[in-house]
Amino acid sequence: MVGIVIVSHSAKVAEGIRELALQMAAPNQQILAAGGMADQSIGTDAMLIKDAIVAANSGDGVVVMVDLGSAVLSAELAIEMLEDQALLVKIADAPILEGTIAATVEASVGRSLSQVVATAEGARDMHKQS
Repeated sequence: MVGIVIVSHSAKVAEGIRELALQMAAPNQQILAAGGMADQSIGTDAMLIKDAIVAANSGDGVVVMVDLGSAVLSAELAIEMLEDQALLVKIADAPILEGTIAATVEASVGRSLSQVVATAEGARDMHKQS
C-alpha cells in the first residue's frame, strides 16, 4: 500500500490533516505528518521528512504532500538523501488537504503510486460549490 507523508511548515497543520486523512484510511495505511522543525518552530526539516518517508514506506512507494514552495525544496532534499535506499517517492503537485484526502482513499484501496499521485493532483480541479 502506498504510504503518505504530509509536509507542512506547521506541525499542527500536518497533524490536523493526518487526523482527517486517518478517517478515510485502511487500518494498516501509513500516513505520517512531517510538519515544522525538530524544535517545533515553523519551517520544514529535510531530516524529519526523510525519516517520515522511510517510516511510511511499505514497499509500494510513498507520496509526499506539501503545503508551500519551500516545503518542496525540503522534500526534494529528503528524497536526495534516500538515493541509496531505492525507494519510490513522488511529490504530488496538489492542494495539501484535498489532495491528501484523495490520495488516502486511493492508496487505501491498493492503487499504484502513479494512480495515487494522479488522484491527489486531480484535487486541484475539485469545486466546493457548483
